[in-house]
Amino acid sequence: MKKLIALLSLLVVSLTAAAATHASGAGSIVVAELFAAGGNSGSPYANDYVVLANRGSGSVDVGGWTLQYASASGSTWQSTALTGSIPAGGRYLVALASGGTSGAALPAPDATGTSNLAMTGGKVAVVDDATALSCGSTAGSCSAVGSVEDLIGWGNATDYEGSGAASALSPTTALVRAGSGCTDADDNAADFATASPDPQNSTAAALACSSSGSSGGSRSGAVDLDLQPIITVGLDHDTLSFGAALPGTTPAPLAEHVTVASNDSNGYTLTVSRTAFAPHDLPLGIGVGGGPLAPVPVTPDPDLLVATASGPSAAGGDDWVTSVGFVSPLPALPSGHYTATITFTVIGG
Repeated sequence: MKKLIALLSLLVVSLTAAAATHASGAGSIVVAELFAAGGNSGSPYANDYVVLANRGSGSVDVGGWTLQYASASGSTWQSTALTGSIPAGGRYLVALASGGTSGAALPAPDATGTSNLAMTGGKVAVVDDATALSCGSTAGSCSAVGSVEDLIGWGNATDYEGSGAASALSPTTALVRAGSGCTDADDNAADFATASPDPQNSTAAALACSSSGSSGGSRSGAVDLDLQPIITVGLDHDTLSFGAALPGTTPAPLAEHVTVASNDSNGYTLTVSRTAFAPHDLPLGIGVGGGPLAPVPVTPDPDLLVATASGPSAAGGDDWVTSVGFVSPLPALPSGHYTATITFTVIGG
């Protein structure tokens, strides 16, 4: 039987900090709702808040991520640490500061910060690390930062996604993403509209970020289709960065969710290999489901087996949770920027 093969590579960076090169909004975690009048007179809620949503098909670990806020024209950002994971379709409530005593308490927040959002304008960014941003004084400046997963500017904000900022707010309105949180055209003016506040936390029902087909006409007719085999592999991070590290230390592993979608009734095999680090090789390893790390073979050595399946994947794909790290302390090598590419390969039965 002819075998179907899917390949997906990611760049692994260590020893010096490196930012991913995607534009903001390219990831599955987005701002779904924002409220800036917490505690003010006439406000229905006692605190400002931001609701995040996972538009993707797999869970995303946001441990080590931050939600950051800057004033409308500012480039100094306040950070709120995020923890845990957001499942596919899940919401995540970040409770922020209060401007007074009016309003009801929010539902139980998933994270808590002290930023006091301005109704007239400001900027909020979802950042996949803990480094404070320094962008925001001009339009498009934060969208060019690789660690920015999503950005919203509203009111008189000087930075935003797309054609313009979202609307300013009032004590009784929130900014709500279109499509129940699913729409992301990378354009704040188009993606957000004002609506009544509705804070949702991680207990909320999952979003269904998909569209349904319409019914046919009243006449009958023949319908045929040649269903093609499919086998794909996806990653929730295009780049893994271990930041700065010292020889003799072992940086903590980084989580990487590998999603395999296959309709092959005979199942599939998922393997991994890598290139050697340049300018000198490092002892890169991988573990699956919390298991110990095993060395990742360097091409052209045979791939390391990661996972197997005996039938088709789940409807949304099989989510294999891996950890990428180092199997031994970093050797005493010259300082510099070390890079390698790790490749996941899926072979159908």
